[in-house]
Amino acid sequence: MTSLKIGGGSMLEQYYVRPDSVDRVLSSWVGDPIERYVKWLAQHGYASRTVLRRIPILMEFGEFARRCGATKFEELPSHIEAFTVHWLKKHGQGCKSDEARKKVEDEARNPVGQMLALVIPNFADNGRPRAPEPFQDPAPHFFDYLRNERGLRETSIDHYRIDLRAFEKYLQDIGLHKLQALSPVVLSGFVTDRSDGLSKTGLKNRCGVLRVFLRYLYRERVVPRDLSSTVESPRVYRLSSIPRSITWDEVYHMLEAVDRRTPVGKRDYAILLMLVTYGLRGREIAALTLDDIDWRRERLRIPERKAGHSTAYPLSPIVGEAILDYLRHGRPQTSDHHIFFRVLPPCRPMTFSGVSSRASHYLHKAGIPVSRPGSHTLRHTCVQRLVDASFSLKAIGDYVGHERATSTQIYAKVAVDALQEIGAGVGEEVL
Repeated sequence: MTSLKIGGGSMLEQYYVRPDSVDRVLSSWVGDPIERYVKWLAQHGYASRTVLRRIPILMEFGEFARRCGATKFEELPSHIEAFTVHWLKKHGQGCKSDEARKKVEDEARNPVGQMLALVIPNFADNGRPRAPEPFQDPAPHFFDYLRNERGLRETSIDHYRIDLRAFEKYLQDIGLHKLQALSPVVLSGFVTDRSDGLSKTGLKNRCGVLRVFLRYLYRERVVPRDLSSTVESPRVYRLSSIPRSITWDEVYHMLEAVDRRTPVGKRDYAILLMLVTYGLRGREIAALTLDDIDWRRERLRIPERKAGHSTAYPLSPIVGEAILDYLRHGRPQTSDHHIFFRVLPPCRPMTFSGVSSRASHYLHKAGIPVSRPGSHTLRHTCVQRLVDASFSLKAIGDYVGHERATSTQIYAKVAVDALQEIGAGVGEEVL
């Protein structure tokens, strides 16, 4: 393996003034991977101080792995966790919280994982060793079952991972290591002890995940009996809550809180406008590509919606101007066709959680009180505005891509304006 060069010299010369510093890095047995990683960091916009902070960590990792017997690059992943423990012992003595210790661990683990992703085929794409699936040993094919037999989306499968990791951790904490020893008492204890902070709907979903997992375990003869019927979930009545929308005046106030002079402000302004104008989901905005905008016909296409169809919208002039402003003055130069990208390196498309967190950020910044703020708050706001304008529920459901008509009915459940007038005492007779 030969070192990558720029202009006849090493890439490292862009960061080190003294030639002996460059020579010291290149003389390491992991010098070539380090140089490839440095080039990758530069291409993805990492600051020089970040590069200079990470190179010594990688050199120390190489020496640590060599002392532990590693002689090939392919053997390095097996030493990541041990090196992380070593790094924490060396640099984490003053940490007083789990969060602080995790920060020190990530300081070592993340650059090592990113570097190995460049030099080792089939290593985790995001540069980190993948966390094992929950219950991987007793039920190694459960997530394949969800994907192939039940046909679940990856976003839904992620919810299964979260709930089952919590269940796995609970079983470890109580010392139950064999799934054959599961009982209704254990299941009830998990639901009771590990569901603080979950909404009633979140608790219902967790119980549903548990029942699916228990039925699968019985089907595969991992457990001797089907315990799924012993998991009782709370009753959640359809149309029992009011959507968490905000007023149109609050929408204007939120948009005014965006600093549109910055790249992140240009991006977020366009995202917020799309949420309130079209009632899109965070996932749909994150998936948008340049191919989804027809500038000549002034159309915006939303493919593969939750209901299984695509929707084409007229491209609003204010939304189109905001997207153009971001594309010209905020979006990074990249061959990737996604529209919205992270601001911090590495340069990657935004995720649906990133879209939702930006909406939550500006709702908080504008001082708008709302329970569980996020992208769905603005989606609800769009739908409620259409309801208040007397559009039919069928037209509204088609506009925002509802899968079922019942999803739209909740918005017509109450006369919000009338209730607000009653609460304020409007129309009461004075005795």
